[in-house]
Amino acid sequence: MLEAVRLRAADIGEWQVVRLVQDSLDYAEGRILQPDLNDRYRLFQDGVRNTNLQKGVGNVLRTGFTFAAEASREYAEANPRAGVEDLITYFNSLAEDARFLEAPEDRPGRYRVLRGRAEIAVWLERVLKERLDIEDPEEAARRIVTSPEAVALLAADSQGQMLFRAAELQRRAAGLEALRKVVEDTTASEHALQRALEGQHWIFGGRFVGEAAHRRLVPGDEVDIPLIRGDGALHVVELKRAASLVGPLVKRYRGSWVPTAQVHDAVGQAVNYLVGLDENRHRLREELGIETRRASAIVLIGHPSVQPSVSEESINEALRTFNTHVNRVEVLTYKELVDNAERSLGGKPPT
Repeated sequence: MLEAVRLRAADIGEWQVVRLVQDSLDYAEGRILQPDLNDRYRLFQDGVRNTNLQKGVGNVLRTGFTFAAEASREYAEANPRAGVEDLITYFNSLAEDARFLEAPEDRPGRYRVLRGRAEIAVWLERVLKERLDIEDPEEAARRIVTSPEAVALLAADSQGQMLFRAAELQRRAAGLEALRKVVEDTTASEHALQRALEGQHWIFGGRFVGEAAHRRLVPGDEVDIPLIRGDGALHVVELKRAASLVGPLVKRYRGSWVPTAQVHDAVGQAVNYLVGLDENRHRLREELGIETRRASAIVLIGHPSVQPSVSEESINEALRTFNTHVNRVEVLTYKELVDNAERSLGGKPPT
């Protein structure tokens, strides 16, 4: 019927009617969408466009560009030597993982994108295509990787566990490489080092099971990275500068290498944190469920490159000797921390 009306309107030269009927026909057959149809009708009626959609599209674009700018800044800070192609690859991986967006039940109104889901989905899709007759392998793979039950079943399989372990090792290796770049950057700030270390508690060893959610545990003090040990006790990580540290780490004293004043000052700061935690241990245990009575600390400071006149072995030996005489606090250079983590992954630290 619409086609007949369109033909009749064309015969008598009513081109505005032809356009309206054609729009209706296109909408009925799915060639245009309702927002476009509404917008065109507004144009013909009174010349005033509906600005709601325009504002909506603008807000979506603004949000997207803002997210891209913030993500680019964070990536550049964590990977100061990365180029344009690295950034493009990073955003492509985000785009792939975004297909598996989750809405956690315990966080209403919030969404999360779990990195690495896209790689698992690709693997599953290939398996399903090769071994099973499924009409839409991509959709089946998406359902599996977004289902906690399905992921748990996959993890129970020995091959699935190997896949997850390989993915985790790959994630750790990438995070460690990014951290090493920041550590060796002679302009990196303590904030940049903190960002590179956050979420990577495995670097500090297997005795840590995660990070505490709160950093300001005691009034007036805010710890850099609060780790939780396997026994539930708190472990404070105090961060100082790495390759950008000004001044030496050790000095010569009576024929031996000993830590300099800035190392002692950093240890003193960590000790003050522990004292504050001890004094507030009852409140912290009751309010946050964190055990601080047995809390300990590690001070990360410097890099052998800040003192090239002294061998790395001598610096490490001086700090290890110092550690044996300090209770509850350990001092470590960033390079030794990263090298130890590299060995735990089965790699060989660069010389």
